[in-house]
Amino acid sequence: MGNVLNADRIPRFEELNQSLTAATGWSIEVVPGLIPVDAFFEFLSKKKFCSSTWVRNMSRLDYLDEPDMFHDIFGHTPMIILPEYARFMEQFGKLGVKHNGNEKIVKGLQNLYWYTIEFGLIKGHNGLECYGAGIASSFGETNHVFKELVEIKPFDIAEILLRDFVNTEIQNTYYALESFDQLYGCLDNIEQHFSNHIEP
Repeated sequence: MGNVLNADRIPRFEELNQSLTAATGWSIEVVPGLIPVDAFFEFLSKKKFCSSTWVRNMSRLDYLDEPDMFHDIFGHTPMIILPEYARFMEQFGKLGVKHNGNEKIVKGLQNLYWYTIEFGLIKGHNGLECYGAGIASSFGETNHVFKELVEIKPFDIAEILLRDFVNTEIQNTYYALESFDQLYGCLDNIEQHFSNHIEP
């Protein structure tokens, strides 16, 4: 995506959409900021990723508690161009649409999104690597991940579904995938996890 997403100029959504659509059928949907979770699931289920158009100022480089354009575009869209990751996002959205109204399942899905898509780690050839957009788009979070007192746990879908998060501060616990197959595979039996660990 280097020709349409780079440090030399502000991205043009029309060009981004051409690249995303050609690769995975996805496109960017402009939204004013945070939107209701049911609307977010609906957009994902239709291969539309939401992005705002405002950008943080210099005093907020370390961390934001709401997404700006830099987070949405530079943090998320490079991953959506990967076919398997894009399929995960689409199926994730469809699960959210299917279970809209079930507060416990929706909360579980929000937890999963937080600890993977936003703040996920993965074991790479040279150690842990960041793939979560919340880490990739935060100078402070990126440096924080590798501090000694941070807890990095193996990916555990049953635990993650029940683990609450706080979106107003830098994280102290992260989950690391062995490979992206582990992330893609969790959706195959996620409803079974819900039935086992979350009462309807």
